[in-house]
Amino acid sequence: MSTAILTGPPVAGSPLEADLRTLGFDVRTANDATAAAELINAVPAHERIAVVDPRFVGHLHALRLALTDPRFPAAAVPGALTAQPAARAALARAVGRIPVGAGTAHLTDVLTDTLTESLDRDEAGLHRVELGSLVATVALTPAQREDAREAVAAVDDEAVRLRTAVKSRDGFFTTYGISPYSRYLARWCARRGLTPNQVTTASLLTALIAAGCAATGTRGGFVAAGFLLLFSFVLDCTDGQLARYSLQYSTMGAWLDATFDRAKEYAYYAGLALGAARGGDDVWALALGAMVLMTCRHVVDFSFNEANHDATANTSPTAALSGKLDSVGWTVWVRRMIVLPIGERWFMIAVLTALTTPRIVFYALLIGCALAACYTTAGRVLRSLTRRARRTDRAARALADLADSGPLAELIARSARGRGRTGSFLAPVMAFLSAAVLLVWVIFEDDPTSWLTVGVAVCSALLAGAAVARPLKGALDWLVPPFFRAGEYVTILVLAARADVPGALPAAYGLVAAVAYHHYDTVYRIRGGTGAPPRWLVRATGGHEGRILVITVLAAALSPSGFTIALTALAVVLALLVLVESIRFWVSSQAPAVHDEGEPA
Repeated sequence: MSTAILTGPPVAGSPLEADLRTLGFDVRTANDATAAAELINAVPAHERIAVVDPRFVGHLHALRLALTDPRFPAAAVPGALTAQPAARAALARAVGRIPVGAGTAHLTDVLTDTLTESLDRDEAGLHRVELGSLVATVALTPAQREDAREAVAAVDDEAVRLRTAVKSRDGFFTTYGISPYSRYLARWCARRGLTPNQVTTASLLTALIAAGCAATGTRGGFVAAGFLLLFSFVLDCTDGQLARYSLQYSTMGAWLDATFDRAKEYAYYAGLALGAARGGDDVWALALGAMVLMTCRHVVDFSFNEANHDATANTSPTAALSGKLDSVGWTVWVRRMIVLPIGERWFMIAVLTALTTPRIVFYALLIGCALAACYTTAGRVLRSLTRRARRTDRAARALADLADSGPLAELIARSARGRGRTGSFLAPVMAFLSAAVLLVWVIFEDDPTSWLTVGVAVCSALLAGAAVARPLKGALDWLVPPFFRAGEYVTILVLAARADVPGALPAAYGLVAAVAYHHYDTVYRIRGGTGAPPRWLVRATGGHEGRILVITVLAAALSPSGFTIALTALAVVLALLVLVESIRFWVSSQAPAVHDEGEPA
């Protein structure tokens, strides 16, 4: 339920009450500040409440942005404000502080402005809506009202609403190839009562059908898969635009939008691999390599962003150069396309699927993503080295959570704590060595499925524990989680490939997919402000070093066919464990309502 209180001099013939009812508010009136305070206190604390001046003149969409956006505890435009349950106590205090009697007219003449300033001072999470070309004002005289109405008539708020439904920062293909018409599809969905979550689910189902078509291994199936993958991406853009158009943001929606993107892409890789196998071409190693590369690349993005989320320092010369390049229009698009964002990537995959073979698709994907990863990682390393930033405890905690260290690494870290200096390059060097020692061994050793490999895995775990022994506040400490991911994922890939038996690589694909889901879920929880998954889950999954140790033991102790069965069983167990906990958390989560605007990659 939502209640709107009109407080101030009434205005005859104003459409304001009708607009508020259109937005779903039960409208009540109060003649003065005292009556408004009584009404505010009478509304149940779990309901949203709005306070609006009857002299408000503005666009309906300005009111919608101020009064119905679920992401903010409180929001305001001139003449209107809203408070959700989280900010209701602050609103009650603000009303209670308004004096009554002589000399208070300047406080109560435009009561909404007084309350807005009070909420702002109270740090109640007030969001002041950026109106842009929209109009929102309190007209105190007939002349002001006439001028405001003319300003409202001069701007089409529906056109503004459609334009702002599109993400402001997107890739070239998405901006010019999808958004010009997907925004109208979003409006069509809104007018028929469809929700963003329903569109997100439709996008997932379309991508799964595309994967099924690719799995047929026929030219017709590949062509259909390419078209369906593009349509899935159209729906993927539409769900976010629908959320912004109708302000239907939700915690569940953010999670679904983010996780389904990865599920769609990785399911499609599996479909291509199955289709290639029907034609006698085994590309499972390429499919798994593509998934590993994409996941590691995303971990680089996530870790860098979390490390610098609230860092305080002067801008680095590299960032300053990037800012200068932003003033040259064409360089913006070139740099966005170089990183091969999701729109360009899916377009490339869809076209190559329809016209070529799965092997060529994966070659192009691996080469393109590898170049993009080198470009973005090199730029971020330069920024980190040239920026003297002070990282916070929150950033260090986020990086530690992203590292996904299990009981063994925790034990080693406790024993090594106090050695080394926080802020040095010790942590990324130890993390790099942890991954490099293991990968060099399993890649170049003639028989990596031996007990010697288990010993190397133990050495890798010792180095991993040393890497996280101190708070991760160094300039390059954001590289620690990506190094750990690369070490774990590539080890699984190589051991499965060296097993050289049917089913080993598909089983490894499923295992990496389950582990990657756990890592993505960690990212989305941190982004939602709810913290990392519970420690019992991390310990139950073994942490990255524990899983590596288990997998190397299985490879040494079992035959190749037995190793394949063990990988499959481990994938199923881990998938069930992380999925059940993740779904339980997100369904019951009290995280703030958000919509993931997403990274360009």
